[in-house]
Amino acid sequence: MNDLFEKCRSFEDAKRIQSAGIYPFFRPIESTSGSTVVTHGKRRVMIGSNNYLGLTHNPRVQAASKRAIDQYGTGCTGSRLLNGNLALHEELEHRLAAFLGKEACVVFATGFLSNQGALSALVGRGDVIYSDRENHASIIEGQRAALGETVKFRHNDMADLERVLSLTRSKYQGALIVADGIFSMSGDIFNFPEAVRLAEKHNCRIYIDDAHALGVLGTKGQGTEHHFNMAGEADLVMGTFSKSFASIGGYVAGTEEVIHYIKHKARPFMFSAAMPPAAAGAVLECLKIVEEEPEHLENLWKNASHMSRELMRLGYNTLNSRTPIIPLLIGDDLRAFTFTQKLYERGVFATPVVSPAVPEGCALIRTSYMASHSMDDLNYVLDVLDKLGREFGITGQGGRQDELAALAQHHFGVKSLAHAPA
Repeated sequence: MNDLFEKCRSFEDAKRIQSAGIYPFFRPIESTSGSTVVTHGKRRVMIGSNNYLGLTHNPRVQAASKRAIDQYGTGCTGSRLLNGNLALHEELEHRLAAFLGKEACVVFATGFLSNQGALSALVGRGDVIYSDRENHASIIEGQRAALGETVKFRHNDMADLERVLSLTRSKYQGALIVADGIFSMSGDIFNFPEAVRLAEKHNCRIYIDDAHALGVLGTKGQGTEHHFNMAGEADLVMGTFSKSFASIGGYVAGTEEVIHYIKHKARPFMFSAAMPPAAAGAVLECLKIVEEEPEHLENLWKNASHMSRELMRLGYNTLNSRTPIIPLLIGDDLRAFTFTQKLYERGVFATPVVSPAVPEGCALIRTSYMASHSMDDLNYVLDVLDKLGREFGITGQGGRQDELAALAQHHFGVKSLAHAPA
């Protein structure tokens, strides 16, 4: 009889990377200013954060969080269904629904629980989820918890979505097309207009995960629907507050009757302690800032556009990302770990993405940019990336641009330039 913990004793993957001195995970952050962090006693420019609007150190947000603690204490000590429902939660739901253009909204303790809760509550036996293959892990866990079936389609490939709908839709009762608005690793934007057309044709509902789109897409940061000037076309929109909104928590927004149902059927909502007061207070203030101070969103896109243009000029393959998430295609996993470590040693904090999160041989450095980055920050990062790109043979004369372009085409469907534009 095998010991349950045998798998733990034999797990060597992370230990091998640690022993090689290129382990890039669990780095202890000693202090942060938002755009820079101090780790191992050294200040480094952070290009691995989801703090897109740079609001984690905003004085208004910090003050609101402190006021919430003064009024409500440090925790709710129970679920919202029973004893943890604050007036602050309900104010946030009302304000957020209005901001998104939805009838109603429910706030969960985390974004992960939002996806897990809503999908498992709504998709029952006989129903189906049509899921993009690059959807976030929280969507995958929601699919596993749901009693219905899941049918996957190739990443952002509407022809493949139509193919699987044509083949399978008649087998199921209710159907839900589920996709990220911005995909967290590649920075792709979901082809929402075509998905809406297919949903109408095949009698499906649409669920969009705007975790990385809230505060980023649309003229006011309202997300994917608004980016395409298609407000109200998604049946449900989910998002999280752990990125642009500088805190923790999540939400699902839609019609009043659907949100009412989720509040009374989603186990991760009903049986989890409520979002803490400090977090709810911070998020509510972030929402007010987004509505009142458009300069944060403007700065974000100015910085993202600058980095996208300059990284392509240096010769990096960015999978043609057009969002503040800009991946750098590196190649094999070991090369990505080593590259990340060299960045770290030179004062740049970034994160690698390796198999199985991406296809074998297609490891990325996931870089992301914030409104709070200064031009000095960004130009320093570019200088380091220029030198390392040449050192690793990724950019420069005789670099691997053609090879990486072929990988991008084959594995990501990206018709990317093999060389930097003139």
